[in-house]
Amino acid sequence: MAMSMRVAPFIPNLRQGEPRNLNFPNKHSTLSCCSLRSSDPHVSQKLVKHFNPNIPIEEAVTPPTSWYTDPSFFQLELDRVFYRGWQAVGSTEQLKDPHDFFTGRLGDVEFVVCRDDSGKVCAFHNVCRHHASLLASGSGQKSCFVCPYYGWTYGLNGALLKANRISGMRDFNVKDFGLIPIKVATWGPFVLLNLEKENLSQKEADHHNVAEEWLGSCSEILSTNGVDSSLSYVCRREYTIDCNWKVFCDNYLDGGYHVPYAHKGLASGLKLDSYSITMFERASIQSCESSSEKSNDNYDRLGRKAIYAFIYPNFMINRYGPWMDTNLVLPLGPNKCQVVFDYYLEHSLQQDDKDFIEKSLQDSEKVQVEDIVLCEGVQKGLQSPAYFVGRYVPTVEQAMHHFHCLLYEDMII
Repeated sequence: MAMSMRVAPFIPNLRQGEPRNLNFPNKHSTLSCCSLRSSDPHVSQKLVKHFNPNIPIEEAVTPPTSWYTDPSFFQLELDRVFYRGWQAVGSTEQLKDPHDFFTGRLGDVEFVVCRDDSGKVCAFHNVCRHHASLLASGSGQKSCFVCPYYGWTYGLNGALLKANRISGMRDFNVKDFGLIPIKVATWGPFVLLNLEKENLSQKEADHHNVAEEWLGSCSEILSTNGVDSSLSYVCRREYTIDCNWKVFCDNYLDGGYHVPYAHKGLASGLKLDSYSITMFERASIQSCESSSEKSNDNYDRLGRKAIYAFIYPNFMINRYGPWMDTNLVLPLGPNKCQVVFDYYLEHSLQQDDKDFIEKSLQDSEKVQVEDIVLCEGVQKGLQSPAYFVGRYVPTVEQAMHHFHCLLYEDMII
């Protein structure tokens, strides 16, 4: 479903030359958008069709290098993948109390999420309606959003509260110049945005319906395996990586293929021959038993079994021992992405064991650094004239193939 052109200031799927209605008192005012996107859709579609999802994995080749390097393909991804459907953007830990807020960016969309005076979670485009200045940055607490440019002030419900020195302005109605809302929802400890469903009712955005649309039939499996809001938040780590966002996802989805070669420390704690992979509508779950023989696995970082859930297109949930961590992969350009790690711990375990927590985080950090080296090396290889397409190892890379097929379905017109 495309975003309505009636009120939205940002319309990802607007065609070249198509008029756009403005959210002004004069409802007949229009603006011709001649170059909302610089990429040629015909060229982009040719790039999409270089991959064939109908070929069995045993015979299939991977998507070509252009999927990972071409700027026009990247722009098409933003429009058709990231500006549609539910997208994980943060943690409810960032919104514990009224007046809490955090900001972020998804492609060209700057957003702010907050909890208002009544405790309701709200989300808006983080753009002043006067001359497009960003309103807020970072995270913290605010009783209102004040534009740093001209001082226009907005409530946490998005209403325009104050517009300075506007005497003489004709046909101006403050009700028409509130912040543009974005549909927001939560599932477990996660905050989700949906940029296309501006008219979605609150009932449709409740826990059950969001879980069904975002997670599909794997939502119950995740819940029964300890993915819920009862976990205690520990910390956040952020990494900027010189690779396409899909390179990081591919690395995650290779069924543990690279683990014994690139993560020897992690490999020593896993029974890699127990690896299993299950695909769902728009998700996949990889699981692997631990090699730990400790009688009380709660005091072992990996526990008895690790579960790695990939939620299309860019969110990973990892549950192991008393820990859960999440990886949010944000596209920053054809050759750059940011990965945000949030760490959670079972509330009743190790809360005061600082040595255990620090050692676990160090072990995780070691794996992340090893993966960064791998992913940046792959990106350099993708830009080499020596490489065009690769092959899948059918016994372990099913989840990666599934990911590429989902991308194709979203990208093809």
